[in-house]
Amino acid sequence: MRLGPGLLVTAAFIGPGTITTASVAGADFGFALIWTLLFSVIATILLQSMAARLGVATGKDLAQALRAHIHTPVLKVLASFLVISAIGVGSAAYEAGNLSGASMGLIKIFPTINAQIWTPLIAFISALLLYSGKHKVVENALILLVILMSLVFISTLVMAAPPISKVLAGFIPTMPEGSVTTVLALIGTTIVPYNLFLHSGVLAAKYNNNSDKRKIIKQTNIDTSLSITLGGVITLAILSTASVAFYGTDAGKVSAANMAVQLEPLLGGAAHYFFAIGLFAAGLTSAITAPLAGAYAVCGMLGWSNKMQSSRFKSVALVILLFGAAVASLGLDPVAVIIFAQAANGLLLPIITVYLLWLVNQKAVMGNYTNSVLLNLITVPILLLIFGLSSYKLISLIF
Repeated sequence: MRLGPGLLVTAAFIGPGTITTASVAGADFGFALIWTLLFSVIATILLQSMAARLGVATGKDLAQALRAHIHTPVLKVLASFLVISAIGVGSAAYEAGNLSGASMGLIKIFPTINAQIWTPLIAFISALLLYSGKHKVVENALILLVILMSLVFISTLVMAAPPISKVLAGFIPTMPEGSVTTVLALIGTTIVPYNLFLHSGVLAAKYNNNSDKRKIIKQTNIDTSLSITLGGVITLAILSTASVAFYGTDAGKVSAANMAVQLEPLLGGAAHYFFAIGLFAAGLTSAITAPLAGAYAVCGMLGWSNKMQSSRFKSVALVILLFGAAVASLGLDPVAVIIFAQAANGLLLPIITVYLLWLVNQKAVMGNYTNSVLLNLITVPILLLIFGLSSYKLISLIF
């Protein structure tokens, strides 16, 4: 089968933030936190598969389903406020980091060209793709970028040649001293609330008139599993490369911005360009998917059309993109907006997860495509961890 919508989820969660988190995890704790990636990938596959099945079975994205099945006016207003705050405003806040990350990659590849041109140029390319309103065009562009990312980071891993025994040992759960925040960050960069809106929205629009839902759901499950596993492999490659290069050394603060340069002593001059290309691809994919996810969430909660060709959908996506471009280009500080978005996301994630789980167990909503008992049993510990993760995020932001 042809991979497609699932790769949009991979494109969305492999951004500059994930590169930074995985780099820090490898540099500070070696291979010890690889098990966290395995858990995150399994949890993300389960949740995204449910959201995708909801989109195919009902023809509604997650935001539309929320709006349709919350009947109390006050709760509907509160849900709308929370989703628009967390997903709409959050996408706009994170967009600045996505555009900055993509720009950093190009600055490292073309150091002699004026650095000021890259953010507006990347924003313009992203805007053209979004304004086209064509799923196929956007999807194909993202697939190419994900393939590029995969080749770059996996090649870098091969060049770094980590000991296989140490990589395998990392799959055994351990919690090194001081690693709790990094563990939660690794999970949080993979299990992303807005991807549930993005994935369900793309599939609802793509297969709304398809009568063979069982076949589509089966294909979608395979697509989701393979695509998110690929994202996990990319993250694993970044973490392992950072572990080989920096763990146990005095490398200083490691981030997506400086990792390309810091890899040169280990991997040679080629690593500088390899990693910079990967950073550019990661930033650009997230710069395209964040406005898409925000548009699905906002339009769905307000009862507007979720078709990419719709003027309101395009307008919401472009506003999110323009906000991110302004913050990235003008050097404004988005910290206050990001903190607000993180707090809203921390509150939204467990609520959305519970509601998603409730929806996909309702025969009146899903017909013959409800969850199995086994799938519900597997999902319960993931739900408990999400509650813990969200509580920790909220507490850390407040105190």
